[in-house]
Amino acid sequence: MILTTIILFIVILGVLVFVHELGHFVMAKRAGMKVEEFGFGFPPRLFGVKRGDTIYSINWIPIGGFVKIVGEDGGDSDRDDSFNQKGFWPRFLVLIAGVTMNVVFAWLVVSLAMGIGLPTVIGEGDDLPSQARVSEPKVTLTELAPDSPAALAGMKVGDNFKTVNGEDIGSTEELQSITRANVGKEISYVITRGNDTLDLNLTPRVSPPEGQGPLGVSLATVARVSYPWYLAPFYGISATWNLLYGTVAAFVTIIGDWVSGESVGEQLSGPVGIAVLTRDVAQLGFIYLLQFTAVLSINLAVINAIPFPALDGGRILFLIIEKLRGRKLPQTAEAVANTVGFGLLLLLMVFVTVKDFGRFNIIEKIGNLF
Repeated sequence: MILTTIILFIVILGVLVFVHELGHFVMAKRAGMKVEEFGFGFPPRLFGVKRGDTIYSINWIPIGGFVKIVGEDGGDSDRDDSFNQKGFWPRFLVLIAGVTMNVVFAWLVVSLAMGIGLPTVIGEGDDLPSQARVSEPKVTLTELAPDSPAALAGMKVGDNFKTVNGEDIGSTEELQSITRANVGKEISYVITRGNDTLDLNLTPRVSPPEGQGPLGVSLATVARVSYPWYLAPFYGISATWNLLYGTVAAFVTIIGDWVSGESVGEQLSGPVGIAVLTRDVAQLGFIYLLQFTAVLSINLAVINAIPFPALDGGRILFLIIEKLRGRKLPQTAEAVANTVGFGLLLLLMVFVTVKDFGRFNIIEKIGNLF
């Protein structure tokens, strides 16, 4: 399972970064800029093939990718095909192309998922479009409180409840009613997780903490909602917009909490956390993995759009400042800002990764392998 998770994680992240860099590459070519190298993964180089002026390379570190454009780092400024010799709009379009491609890719993935049947929370009175096809409604665990009876028993977000004490469950109300009638007693919950069926015994709490129920879970009825293939892309636009809006709102909240001095470590995940999430989502099934890929693509777009040095958004900010000033910024100033920004991002990644190792008990799990 660990090897499968690692492969899935590398493939998903590799595809997302490839799509992002492909945006920069295509737009740079269209703008008449010379692209020296389009690399998948990070150096050292495994092998490369030169076509025209560009080397297309595969590199040893599979997580990531890059596009090397002449003049992008401030050099070769006297060449006509240099990044720095182009006007505001060509450079702006090259810089924004990566973010745009990630949003477009998310829309394509969501549209595909909506054609197959996207897991969707449905409730009483929900007015779905007449073209929507609803199938496989299930009572699903949507939130899980730490150290709750459900968490200690091994339940996970995305689990579907099949029976409680041998009684079939058809609604969240039925599950809640049976649970409340048996607080303080050990009862059996049969759940499904992807293709697996689990029988878990636990005791609902008599006096749960405020805001939590006897099990410490939030429940919803989740069904597969699909649309005809010719309508799925149109509904996919709306779903992608909602996903983009929700992601931006979440980042604004995190930044607001950080500015106000609150801890935000638990709200962030690095590569280790994403790998763990990949494992959990893969257990739920292919359609959930598609949905997760779209979420990651949107997150990558939003992160890169943040106006922070070394990110696409930061470089766009420098470009806008240059436009407002009416003359180019000193190359050293932007280079120093990007170097410092990159260093701070690396420190943040190290911090988040260390937190993830502790949060998911990675060291202990690696030790168990031996």
